[in-house]
Amino acid sequence: MTQLQNISEYLDTGKGTEGQLLIPRKIYDSMIMAVDKALIPRSEASLVFGPADIPGSSIDIDLETPDSMTVRLVAEGAEFPLDVTEYTSTNLKPKKYGVAIKITRELLEDAKWNMLQMNISRAGKEMGENENSLIITDALDNAANTVAGGAAITIANLTRAMQYLEDSDYMATTLFIGNEVLNDLRNIDTFVEANKAGNTEILRTGFKGNILGMNVIRVSTNAGMTTTNAFISDREEAYFIAEKRPLTVEGFELATHDMSGSIVSQRIKVGTRRTQAMVKITTS
Repeated sequence: MTQLQNISEYLDTGKGTEGQLLIPRKIYDSMIMAVDKALIPRSEASLVFGPADIPGSSIDIDLETPDSMTVRLVAEGAEFPLDVTEYTSTNLKPKKYGVAIKITRELLEDAKWNMLQMNISRAGKEMGENENSLIITDALDNAANTVAGGAAITIANLTRAMQYLEDSDYMATTLFIGNEVLNDLRNIDTFVEANKAGNTEILRTGFKGNILGMNVIRVSTNAGMTTTNAFISDREEAYFIAEKRPLTVEGFELATHDMSGSIVSQRIKVGTRRTQAMVKITTS
């Protein structure tokens, strides 16, 4: 009886749970990874140059200057005026980005998961986010025109931005939006009410994939996009991507530190093709 009382006393005071001997604990046998970001697809680039297109360290791209040749009225017997179109050149020199991953042999031997493979996978996703940031900072942010909106984006902001492109003979094909702009669109009744929008897409899915003929792409805030901004572009004319080294994984061993590792790297450059083919919309 005394022995039973002692055990009961230990349990009551919590001493019986020390070392987790009495309470089993289940550890889920799958690692829950971080959520993937919403990124700009490469199909939005006007041209993508691969390693075979870049024999040296960079590539020069020649661009015709719009409206640089003029046809003039010629009087009878007069000499035809001489004129030729003008050209400019832009140089894209890929820069190197990467990360080195080092894991101790003990961790590789003892860990429940393949830590090296998981870190390589995460590094690949981070490289994708880096490319997304380059598209915004090195291309879209160079837009020749900016539409300053108010506290929320309006249809008038969108149509004015489209007009900027059309004034230069470009076509508004894509609308890139941050999260706050997406929220603004959800609150514009023209896109919500079926009798105005012609459908209930935004009510059914929470997202409208096509607005005024433009493909809508939401871009994650922590992948280079300012949440209150939006961009409209002509995908055929907006920007280039030059990739000298595709996303590459190279393994290595550090025997003196008893470590294994991998280097994940990429050489890439994003460059503007036509600044007039992009418009930035800002809201507060």
